[in-house]
Formats: sequence, C-alpha cells, structure tokens
Amino acid sequence: MKKDIHPEYHKAIVHCACGNEFETGSTLKEIRVEICSKCHPFFTGKQKLVDSTGRVERFRTKYSQVDQARTAKKAKKAS
Repeated sequence: MKKDIHPEYHKAIVHCACGNEFETGSTLKEIRVEICSKCHPFFTGKQKLVDSTGRVERFRTKYSQVDQARTAKKAKKAS
C-alpha cells in the first residue's frame, strides 16, 4: 500500500433515530442513521404500513368486494 493516501480508520459510534447506539469501524468518527437492525421491519418482524393518501384503504375496499362476490358464488352453488 502507498503511504499517506488512505484515510484514517477509526472506531465509529453509530446513532440511530430509535435511540440505539453501536460501535463499528469507519473513516468517520460518528455516524447518524434513520433506521438500524433494532428497528428495521425485516429484522424485527413488525411491519409498519405507511398509508400514503388512502392507498391501503382503497386496496382493502376493492378486494373486499371481490371476496364478497366469491362467497356469494359459493353460497349459490351450495344451495
């Protein structure tokens, strides 16, 4: 490796928006992040739905009608 061309490597403290802090190695001494492994839905198993302008509600109403039609067909066939 060439001398004096590489940045210094430090022990860095990572601060998450959820309040979690942990230590890692980086060229920066302090890192701030919005999401970490303690609060990310993939790792926690808790999914957070962000409803942007009622899309989730529109989806549910649209497919509730489909589900109602299916149950009506099954009821007709059974009688």
